[in-house]
Amino acid sequence: MASARLLQPFLFSFLLICVTLLVSSEVFAKSYKRPNIVLILTDDLDITNGGLSPLTKTKKLIGDAGISFTNAFVASPLCCPSRASILTGKYPHNHHVINNTLEGNCSSKAWQKSEEANTFPALLKTHAQYQTFFAGKYLNQYGHSEAGGVEHVPPGWSYWIGLEKNSKYYNYTLSVNGKAVKHGADYSKDYLTDVLANMSLDFLQYKSNFQPFFMMVSTPAPHSPWTAAPQYHDQYNTTKAPRNPNFNVHGKDKHWLIRQAKTPMSNSSVQFLDDAFRKRWRTLLSVDDLVEKIVKRLEIRGELDNTYIFFTSDNGYHTGQFSLPLDKRQLYEFDIRVPLMVRGPNIKPNQTSQMLVANVDLGPTILDIAGYDVNNTKMDGTSFLPVMEGKINRSSWRTDFLVEYEGEGSNVSDPACPLLGPGVSECFPDCVCEDSYNNTYACVRTIAPSANLQYCEFDDNQVFVEVYNLTADPFQLTNIVSTIDKEVLEKMNHRLMMLQSCSGRSCRTPGVYDTRYKFDPQQMFSSHSWRLGRFRQTMK
Repeated sequence: MASARLLQPFLFSFLLICVTLLVSSEVFAKSYKRPNIVLILTDDLDITNGGLSPLTKTKKLIGDAGISFTNAFVASPLCCPSRASILTGKYPHNHHVINNTLEGNCSSKAWQKSEEANTFPALLKTHAQYQTFFAGKYLNQYGHSEAGGVEHVPPGWSYWIGLEKNSKYYNYTLSVNGKAVKHGADYSKDYLTDVLANMSLDFLQYKSNFQPFFMMVSTPAPHSPWTAAPQYHDQYNTTKAPRNPNFNVHGKDKHWLIRQAKTPMSNSSVQFLDDAFRKRWRTLLSVDDLVEKIVKRLEIRGELDNTYIFFTSDNGYHTGQFSLPLDKRQLYEFDIRVPLMVRGPNIKPNQTSQMLVANVDLGPTILDIAGYDVNNTKMDGTSFLPVMEGKINRSSWRTDFLVEYEGEGSNVSDPACPLLGPGVSECFPDCVCEDSYNNTYACVRTIAPSANLQYCEFDDNQVFVEVYNLTADPFQLTNIVSTIDKEVLEKMNHRLMMLQSCSGRSCRTPGVYDTRYKFDPQQMFSSHSWRLGRFRQTMK
């Protein structure tokens, strides 16, 4: 009996330890089962002109295995503002990155101080205990000597492989956890898309198995200089840019920048853009290989079924639409629409969704997947995880979002094009320019059961307005601002001002074609009252 009494404290302690270990293992198991997340971001990949055509393996391994969004858009059709929107979940007027320059807040000291610590990867690492990996192009001015150089590693990344400045395929510098590593022009060890693929595979091989991971791979393709891997140099030799109804036609009722394009384009211009189109597609074949390698490695490791994989782009692209040679930056579908495919747990295969999603939603969705409450952030976007899981219908989903762009121009005239004067930029040899100071606009893009509409205002002396009914006019050939009902115009003007003033939850209020929308013409914002007055003058 005495020995039994002596054993009681020991047995109690032993049972307590066993219970503690059991609870701890259950907590660990729940933590370990949290899904992994991969985001593959391409550079300048369109969807309206067939950008996904070369990506046959990507479509099979991600799109067919999950969900493809047919109405995915960006908040700004330019690399740095769009990437800032992806990272922060905010519209440009809230993250204040307006173009690809340091002066435009692209990877500037101000950006680093105000936004970087609150990006979704930083929240994943700090609050959700994810191990995080980045490889590729970050922001266009990353690595600039006036912004910390390549020694600066943005907060939120456990492993950092950042490309210095803009997309290249050879002869570039990578910041590997803050240390500069230079690459040359040897395909076998320097071709950037392949380097990113191999580094991603290394991360998957050597990462910790005791934490979920987030991996972001940001490829240079299909951005210029469009350098294909040698084995793909001879692909698509007879391919040409699509001759859609808006190809090589004059934008007669559009903003002056579109009207200045020469129509028809010269034969040399058409040949140039066809050649660029082929080169873009060739670079994408290496992206297709990268996707296949990552998916297969996840499958071999037994991690694929517990991993969400997102595939998208930072903006669209045009090749000859409205006689504009090559670029992005414009308000039209070819520049603001992007591909978006996702596979992962609880996402049924072979799905297509017409729900309206934007790149400001990527951060909130990824945080939602990780179990982090998006309401604890200041993000403007919303999680589309319920859409992917089939838990929400179209009637309760958003019907519009905001597009913003601030144009750029030179202070002096281009000597080759003196008649254009100052204020333009991105000009081609035939003096067709892709941008200007007053190519500054904001749009409400609406997709609802009763409307497929785009409403845009330019910040110029005219307050020039463009409106398109994309149900009747999917190629945006006819600006209907002079024929559409004036009440609709006023509601859209009001909605645009609300969105341009929004922050966080106020960016997610019902749109004009939402049954929950309430229009109060007296409820105008004083900060935009000058615009309202000028707008009403244009309606008379």
